[in-house]
Amino acid sequence: MSAVTVNKPGVPKAPEAFPTPMGRGLFRMDPFALLREFMNDVEPFVAKPVSREGPEFWMPVVEVKRTNGTLLVKAELPGLEKQDLKVQVVEHDLILEGERKQEKEEKGDRYYRAERSYGHFFRSIPLPETAAVDKIKAELNNGLLEITIPCEEAKKEVKEVPVGEKAH
Repeated sequence: MSAVTVNKPGVPKAPEAFPTPMGRGLFRMDPFALLREFMNDVEPFVAKPVSREGPEFWMPVVEVKRTNGTLLVKAELPGLEKQDLKVQVVEHDLILEGERKQEKEEKGDRYYRAERSYGHFFRSIPLPETAAVDKIKAELNNGLLEITIPCEEAKKEVKEVPVGEKAH
């Protein structure tokens, strides 16, 4: 059986496809079709979601805390070796910089899979003015970098301010 189209006088014919929003009649269009069309148009211009993992982007987790006159910085750097890492003090910032190289290889009876990912990272941590940068120590053990920075206690200068009375 074939489809029959009935056109009534005075009623415009409904469009069969929605090429553009113009000329559709605002109240007769399918909102979901419009949304799909909008998403298809915008998708090439929208950036991919940012993740903290993956070959495109990697940022190590860093914890900074101050206890008993020492600033302790811990950074999780799984799979990194000492030669892949650079720790510096530039002006009054602690700089952690390096490159992560991961290679995974998997072999089976009927398959072989190899994955490689590389990623450069850079972290800058501002140091307090009282940090003794010449006494910094850094150790890397099993992917955990621990940096200890001695910090002198800031000397608090106290000055007594005399309080006078205003003459009437």
